[in-house]
Amino acid sequence: MAKHGKKYLEAAKLIDKDSIYESAEAIELVKKAATAKFDETVEAAVRLGVDPRKQDQAVRGVVVLPHGTGKTKRVLVFAKGEKAKEAEAAGADFVGDQDLINKIQQGWFDFDVCVATPDMMSEVGKLGRILGGKGLMPNPKAGTVTFDVTKAVQEIKAGKIEYRLDKAGQIHAPIGKVSFSAEQLNENLKALIDALNRAKPAAAKGVYMKNIAVSSTMGPAARVNTASYR
Repeated sequence: MAKHGKKYLEAAKLIDKDSIYESAEAIELVKKAATAKFDETVEAAVRLGVDPRKQDQAVRGVVVLPHGTGKTKRVLVFAKGEKAKEAEAAGADFVGDQDLINKIQQGWFDFDVCVATPDMMSEVGKLGRILGGKGLMPNPKAGTVTFDVTKAVQEIKAGKIEYRLDKAGQIHAPIGKVSFSAEQLNENLKALIDALNRAKPAAAKGVYMKNIAVSSTMGPAARVNTASYR
């Protein structure tokens, strides 16, 4: 069992682990319990009533958080010709085709998100093992395989995040930074939960939104009342 330091134990006293809070109160407590010297990320952990082993109950998608994540992502776009120019104009950090593929094959990974036009995927597919292992492979479901590179880049820069069900039936996603106001974090959390509700698989039975908790990078978690989100 992991041992926690004095700061964490003091912060943990602010949050009753057996209590369930309304989202606004939970977020306020998480902000108060964040004691690290850096601007911690605030994350939501959502347990869903689905079977992650069944393909027809998979939950995966994207959502643009109204206040972003507090981190500006470095976007790489695989594109040629006019689409490459569009990506550059939209604010992509790196744009190219075979040159970038070669660079990645040599071990370069100074980017956070990959976007590719569909005509580039036959070449980008060669990076499947490399990018897939890091969760960076462009995917149509995530909106990162598209000819609308302007929209893709602008949404990512504005705070679009991808969520995906893990093997334990949970979704983990950032909803901002401790430096955000409680209202901003609450609105980001609502946007995420709304997206998860819209993504509910038809095959899911029983209670879908089982548990929600919020926490900062180094701090304790606060459980959120799920009733208002069902």
